[in-house]
Amino acid sequence: MELNVDRLTAQLQAEPLRSVYLVAGSEPLLVLEAADAIRAAARAQGVSEREVYELDANDPDWDALEATIHAPSLFASRRLIEARLTTGKPGQDGAKRIARFCADPPPDVTLLVVANDWKKDHAGKWSEAIAKLGHATVIWPVKLHELPGWVGHRLRQRGLKASPDAIAHLAQRVEGNLLAAAQEIDKLALLLQGETGTLDVARMEALVADSARFNVFRLTDAALNGEAAQVSRILTGLRAEGSVIPALMGMLVRELAVVLALSRARNFAAECKTLKIWESKQAVYKRALARHPPERWQHLLREAGAVDRISKGRVRPGRESFDAWVQLERLLLAVAERGALRLLA
Repeated sequence: MELNVDRLTAQLQAEPLRSVYLVAGSEPLLVLEAADAIRAAARAQGVSEREVYELDANDPDWDALEATIHAPSLFASRRLIEARLTTGKPGQDGAKRIARFCADPPPDVTLLVVANDWKKDHAGKWSEAIAKLGHATVIWPVKLHELPGWVGHRLRQRGLKASPDAIAHLAQRVEGNLLAAAQEIDKLALLLQGETGTLDVARMEALVADSARFNVFRLTDAALNGEAAQVSRILTGLRAEGSVIPALMGMLVRELAVVLALSRARNFAAECKTLKIWESKQAVYKRALARHPPERWQHLLREAGAVDRISKGRVRPGRESFDAWVQLERLLLAVAERGALRLLA
C-alpha cells in the first residue's frame, strides 16, 4: 500500500511489522524521519539485528545483499536489512532481486529500501511489488506555498500553538530549508515547555534565529545547490553582522575539496563512505557535481585560496585593489551557476 508519512506512522503503530517497506523522496530530512519511524517500530517489536547496504544500479553488492537475506541469523529471530539506493533506482538487476524477495519473503527478514533521489520514472514493477506486499512512502519536496502548512503541522506535533502570522513569519525566515525549520521548532519546544499560550509574531521573532540570512553553514549549501540569489542574501547578512572572511574560508575550502574529491571518484557512494559524508548531504553534492567537471572544481578551489590571501592582505601584483567580499561573492556565484564563471576571469 502507498502511504504518506502520517499514515505510515499510524500503520506502524497499529500492525505487526511488514516484510518490506520503501521510503523514497528528494527531501532528506523527511526521508530520514520516515525511515527512522520504521527502524523504531522494528526495535519496538523485538528486531535487534540490522544490516545496511549502500547500493547503486551496477553494484555487485546486490549478491551480498541477497545472500544475507537468505542466510539464517545466529543471534536474532527477526532481522531488519536496509538497501539504500544511492542513485534512487536499483537498476534492472536490483529491481529483479527486490521483486523476487517480494514474491517469496523469508519469515525472519524485513527489507527496508531507501531512495533519497527520487523521480516518477524511478518507479516500476519492483516498487509496485513492495507496495503490494508492504508499504511504500514517496515524499515529494515541500513547495514554498506549502511550507506554512508544513510548519504549522510540525508545531502542533510538538505541542505548540502559533498564530497564522507567526507561522508565516517562521516559514519566511527559513526560506524553504526544512532542516532549519525543524531545528527551530525543536528549539521552541524546549524553550516553551509547559506554556500553553499561542505564539504571536513578536514572540516568534524574539525566539527564532534568522536561519535564512545569518547561517554560515547555509552559505556553502546554497552555493552547491545552485541558489545564486540566496548566496548573495546570506553574504550581505554575514557582512552586516560583522563576520570576517578568514573565518568563512576554512569551511568553504573544505567543501570545495570534498566536491573535487567526489568529482574524481569512480564510485560516488564508496567515496562518500570514505569521506564520512552524511546521507542527507549527498544530494547537495550530486547537484553540484552535475554543474561543473573536475577540472573546474580544481580551478574554483584555487580561486578560494586567492580569496583567502586577499582577505589577509597577501595579494599578488595586480590584485591590490580587489575587495575580498566582492571576490568571495563572485567565487560562490561561480560555484552556483555555470554562467557566473566569467566573473572570475
